[in-house]
Amino acid sequence: MTLLGTGAMGTALGRAWLAAGHPLTVWNRTPGRTAALTAEGAVAAGSAAEAVAANRLVVACLLDDASVGTALDGADLAGHDLVNLTTGTPAEARERAVWAEKRGARFLDGGIMAVPPMIGAPGAFVLYSGHQELFGEHRGALAVPAGTEYVGADPGLAALYDVALLSGMYGMLAGITHAFALLRGTEVAPGDFAALLVPWLNAMAGTAQETAGRLTSGDYTTGVVSSLAMQVAGSGTLLRTAAEQGVSAELLTPFLYLMRDRVAAGHAEEDTTGLVDVLRTR
Repeated sequence: MTLLGTGAMGTALGRAWLAAGHPLTVWNRTPGRTAALTAEGAVAAGSAAEAVAANRLVVACLLDDASVGTALDGADLAGHDLVNLTTGTPAEARERAVWAEKRGARFLDGGIMAVPPMIGAPGAFVLYSGHQELFGEHRGALAVPAGTEYVGADPGLAALYDVALLSGMYGMLAGITHAFALLRGTEVAPGDFAALLVPWLNAMAGTAQETAGRLTSGDYTTGVVSSLAMQVAGSGTLLRTAAEQGVSAELLTPFLYLMRDRVAAGHAEEDTTGLVDVLRTR
């Protein structure tokens, strides 16, 4: 196979394929950055076009979508299978699929749900979308560095899932950051608090399944334990405590204000599911 891009992630992917016995041709815009992989048995190509010509399966792991177009501009893609693991938006993935198909290539987009040290270890996975037959034929090789999850024929779905998952992660990190800021400078040891925070967040993570169920059914009120009215009534305590501790509430207020707006619009008995609809209409 061919790997275009040997930065931190590309090198991690390449090492996993080489360790599993897959012959590998590599190319990088800065030639010296292929040295780590050539030392382990990869063959360095002098150009992206030469690298593409070497193998049917071509994996791109470059800086951004524009880099993919620039790198492959002079390459003959006819008859090749292009797997794009470069981070991009759903629209960019769809446009790149059309671009590849016009050049005679099959296209599969991927979203890597891991950082380089996780590659080759349990827990890492890659979301794939696009040409299903391509995925099926190369799944064995693609599964070497990380688990595989095919999410649909629409080439933009992997990127959409990727960003949605990352958005959930950053929301969680915002809450964690605020929580530690409240305790910073007090006698509470960070490690002691973390021992309580982790199981609490794990328990709360189950609300994602409840939200999914409510969005599917359209019923936002049946069986609600903690209504928006109740949560909004208690939100003042969160803000006053932040003020007392000298902590900015800027990570919390956007979500709290959304809840207040939803209550004001007559949805006091709902849980937070209706905020999904609020975001879609703003």
